[in-house]
This record gives sequence, structure tokens and C-alpha cells, in this order.
Amino acid sequence: MKATIVTIGDEILIGQIIDTNSGFIAKALDKIGVQTHELLSISDDKKHILDTFSSLQNQVDFVIITGGLGPTKDDITKKTFCDYFDDTLVENQDVLTHVTEMIESIFKRPITQMNRDQALVPSKCEVLFNKVGTAPGMWMKKENTVYISLPGVPYEMKYLVENEIVPKIVKEYDRPYIIHKTIMTYGQGESLIAERIEQWENNLPEFVKLAYLPAPGRVRLRLTARGTNKDVLQNAIDENVTLLAKLIGDIIVGFDEDETIEVVLGRQLSKLNKTISTAESCTGGKIAQVMTAVSGASNYFRGSVVSYATDTKVTVLGVSQDTINRYSVVSAEVATEMALGIQKLMNTDYAIATTGNAGPAKGDADTDLGIVFIALASPNEVIVEEFNFGQPREKVIDRAVNKAFELLQKEILKNL
Repeated sequence: MKATIVTIGDEILIGQIIDTNSGFIAKALDKIGVQTHELLSISDDKKHILDTFSSLQNQVDFVIITGGLGPTKDDITKKTFCDYFDDTLVENQDVLTHVTEMIESIFKRPITQMNRDQALVPSKCEVLFNKVGTAPGMWMKKENTVYISLPGVPYEMKYLVENEIVPKIVKEYDRPYIIHKTIMTYGQGESLIAERIEQWENNLPEFVKLAYLPAPGRVRLRLTARGTNKDVLQNAIDENVTLLAKLIGDIIVGFDEDETIEVVLGRQLSKLNKTISTAESCTGGKIAQVMTAVSGASNYFRGSVVSYATDTKVTVLGVSQDTINRYSVVSAEVATEMALGIQKLMNTDYAIATTGNAGPAKGDADTDLGIVFIALASPNEVIVEEFNFGQPREKVIDRAVNKAFELLQKEILKNL
């Protein structure tokens, strides 16, 4: 089964807001065997919307639209639905009761005519009841295509997808199975990995596809199997993941989207009952940000110092001014003293420190742009390495963060 997701709103087309709804909907559909065929963003223009509806009819099974369901004049989706389905708007009593209760209980005021108009829906539509907002969803079918309209407010859209759309599709439609398995790798680039697993990839079953999803310092390998027999698909995925692990087990750190390296590191640190802290210069606190985004990070992450200015390295972390004068603020020696300083300050087992020139300007050092020193202090020693991550700035920071995690994991694995 195929779906097209359409977001309506000029604010998306001019870059005023970022469309996160499409990704959420696509992932939800994928889990129930509905393949997203296309993502579209279109303007708040009646003709544009009607032309889009017409072009998609009988081409896909579902057209899922977000946006344009608000109470103001620029929200035209409901009226456009009526034009496309040759229908008229009628007041839905259940929606009106819900809207009235929400306005009176939350905002403590009488309902206005504009609020009341939220209860207007096409007479032929099946209303998708929105318990967390005032704009109901709408389900209408024309020939072989179902058109589903959802509010653009993310939490309202998510509620309707999870509680109305997905259950309804699962109940009413026979769907193929789509099974994904994501393998998280760190430390090697896409081309090198492809060379290492070329023969394995060539021998994959026809119904199993491999996708490379590279990012600075990490590559996700996503296996996707589609078919009608769930057991056959799952067994094929499991068997090929086992074979893959024998080929590149040295760079695999986890599986699936939630098994990122920071999650794995957190689990390993908790298992060892060890703690960590960070002293960051060029990475600007991003290592700490990523680590503390993991639930339960307080069990092992003690704190961080973003010593962006040179004098902060001296006054807070205890880096010697003589060391800075002799070797430069971007150096292995300074990175080492930063790591030891934060390790002592936070009283942790491990400590990560970064100092470098992320760009675009050189700052307090003459070191080439892209040069980063990463130091890792463990209970027994300090390891420090130099890297040249090139440019632009965002790439330098992201690769430095990922490389720091890679160094930490290699050290932790010595004790597991």
C-alpha cells in the first residue's frame, strides 16, 4: 500500500517553520506496512490544493494532509475538501461540545463564533475525533484513494495518527509486512564499509534491501525486508545481521535507531558503575548535550565545563599558562591538562576534553582550521589524539563529538 503525505502552508515553503509532521507520519505508516511514496509541501492556495488532490487520485491508497484546519480565514482545507468532494460544511455536535468544553475550562471564557466554526466539517466525511485540540481530523474516500486531513499542530497530529489513523488502517486493510533493522557503526566511512561488506551485500535476498545512511563519524546501515510472510522476512533479517556482525563487528556499536553510541556508552558506564565528565572548548558543550539527552544520564554523567575562552581553561580547569604559552591553546598538552582538570574537579572515573579550531576564524590559536585534539582521561592514563576534520564548522564539531564517543567506547570495552 502506498501513501503520499502533503503539508499545506506557506510558512513551510518560505522556511519559517520546519516540517516535522511528515517524518512522524511516514514512520508511523511504515510500521504498519504502508509505504510512503512521496512527500509534498504546497501553498495555502485553493487551486494548488485541488490540483494536488486530483493528481494523486487513484495513484496512491492514502493521501494524508496536514495543516489548514485552524479557525482563521487563511485556513482553507475544509472548504477545499468540500469543493473536491462536492460537499457542504455542517456542524458536528460532538465536536462542538468538545470545543466548547475546552474553551470554557482552559481559557475560562465563552466560546466565540470563530471557535464554533471549528465544529464545521464536510457532511460526507468520517470525523476523526481530536481529544487534545479543537480541529477534528477528516477521512473521505474518492474512488480508490482515501484523503485524510489532520491539523498541522504537531501534538494534535500525533494524537490523531496514533489513536485514530493507525488503528483504523490496521483494522480495515490487509497490508504487507515491512521489517527494518538498523545497524549503528562508528569510526569508518561509507566507502570503506561498502568495500568490507560487498560480497555479503551481493548475496542478500531479493526482498531485502540495504541502505547506507552516513553522517560525520558514523554510518547507519538499514536493512529493509518487504513481503507477505512475516516469519520469512524476520528470519532473513536476523540471519544476515549475524553474518554482517562477523564482518564488521569491530565498528558496530548498537542496533536500531535508539541504540546510538551515547545510549550504549551510558549502559556500559552504568554496568561498570563508572562516572564521566567533559571539558569542552571547540565542541561548545555538545558532547555533554548529547550524553545528557539519554534518559538516566545522571547515573554516570557528573557535569561539564565549556571552557571556550582561554582564561577559563586556566582559572577553572587549572591548565598551566606556561603550557599554553609553550604549546598553544590548541595542542595535545592543553587537551591533556583539560581532561585531568575536569576529572579532578568533578571527581569522575573518565573525562573527555576537546580543544581545536572549528572555524571559520582561528580564534586564540594559529593552528589550521579543522584541527582538533581530543583527550580521554581514564583511571589509569590519558590518551590524546590529533584529528583534522576539515571544514565547515558544523562538520568539525559533529565529527569531534562522534570521535570522542568512539575513543571512550574503545577504552570502556577494555574493562567489560
